[in-house]
Amino acid sequence: MTGAPEVFDRRQVRRQRDRAAPRLATHDFLFREVAERLTERLEDVTRRLPRALDLGGRDGVLSRALDRPHGRRGGIEWLVRGELSEVLLRQGPGTGAAAGPAAGPAAGPGTGPALVADAEALPFAAGSFDLVLSLLDLHWVNDLPGALAQIRHVLRPDGLFLGALLGGETLSELRAVLLAAEAEVSGGASPRVAPKVDLRDAGALLQRAGFALPVADADTLTVSYPNALALMRELRGMGEGNAVAGRSRRFTRRAVLLRAAALYEERFADADGRVPATFQVLYLTGWAPHDSQPRPLHPGSAQASLARALDADRSEP
Repeated sequence: MTGAPEVFDRRQVRRQRDRAAPRLATHDFLFREVAERLTERLEDVTRRLPRALDLGGRDGVLSRALDRPHGRRGGIEWLVRGELSEVLLRQGPGTGAAAGPAAGPAAGPGTGPALVADAEALPFAAGSFDLVLSLLDLHWVNDLPGALAQIRHVLRPDGLFLGALLGGETLSELRAVLLAAEAEVSGGASPRVAPKVDLRDAGALLQRAGFALPVADADTLTVSYPNALALMRELRGMGEGNAVAGRSRRFTRRAVLLRAAALYEERFADADGRVPATFQVLYLTGWAPHDSQPRPLHPGSAQASLARALDADRSEP
């Protein structure tokens, strides 16, 4: 993936997750909520998916969402955790040389290794997994089509990919007030909000990566905060700060932050003075190709005419 432009600073993504790790449990509401919604989709899958990869699941929040009293969702028997931040990796379940002897709580039955893994360069052989799950991680990769192609590569034929990533409408309120505040206070604006994928393009990206039966849909979660500064602290606590490669390396001036908070309240606060934050979550579903999967008919191969069927319906009393 060396040909992809560097939109995001992957080292900064890792550093932010490292710093957030000690207190992530107090800021992981969004991760827990989306993990539950993502893993619920396995309830509609009738076949078992015994070998699975949790890609970018931070401290194991996605792995925990898979566990049920009667067993893991999807019939998962062996689960590997792959995470960019080794600090977060050590806080969750799993074993393995990459995670070290202090890799967090003892692994339960069917828990595979916990490995430092970058979605831009997956360290797995072709056909290693029946299922790959990705939780709010892929919006930080520089080459999303390339990352999706790698995921398809590590899936067995007829293996399933389920992913959730932040979409283009995420934090639209914060983006607007930060741009306005910096322009007003500093006379210009620096790159602050990461570019995101649009829902209209998501399905096409899955097709481009070689997935069969691609589906993309979206949820919008609106979370309220006492003020904009509380929202900014939450984002830092989540490890979801600014990691745009072209960002300013200087600390944001206090005057800019205070003005942004004032604008946020003026434009968006409710009657109680709380401000909303929009998180658009895109859900991606795709299957590794297999001969058993349904395929569209070739043009002109239909056995019945739609026009005749419509005429027959009209002629009925």
